[in-house]
Amino acid sequence: MRLTLVQGDITRQRVDAVVNAANSSLLGGGGVDGAIHRRGGPAILNECRRLRATTFTDGLPTGQAVATTAGDLPARWVIHTVGPVHSTSEDRSDLLASCYRESLRVAAELGATTVAFPAVSTGVYGWPMEDGARIAVRTVREAHASLAETRFVLFDEAAYTAFAKALSG
Repeated sequence: MRLTLVQGDITRQRVDAVVNAANSSLLGGGGVDGAIHRRGGPAILNECRRLRATTFTDGLPTGQAVATTAGDLPARWVIHTVGPVHSTSEDRSDLLASCYRESLRVAAELGATTVAFPAVSTGVYGWPMEDGARIAVRTVREAHASLAETRFVLFDEAAYTAFAKALSG
């Protein structure tokens, strides 16, 4: 599996699956989540509402992942995962790693060969970028997924630099 880095907009990636750093409600929000819902259109929200009404009545648990259509995005699917809020008093690294592992598992079940990840939990959830990058790269490498490419799509230069450092380390 090839690991690549791109600085840019995850909603414009031509891949089989785009990973959404969702909140547990699955009903949209800010950051990556809001961008995916806005650009992907109402089909994503409609499927998320169905999931909330049936499978995840209490919301998607942290560290888990579920797929929906990608709507108007140039991808086939959106894989929603809920990252942990960073804590200085509790180690939640396993939950963050689980987001990547579970997303890769869902991608494999779908038959995806290319997946684009954002830097899960490093925005409003406050995870330090360098640590988030280290956990993301290590987890994806250790997953030995049967994908052709896993792409990390980073919004700005600081995130790109942190992931480049983790990838070379």
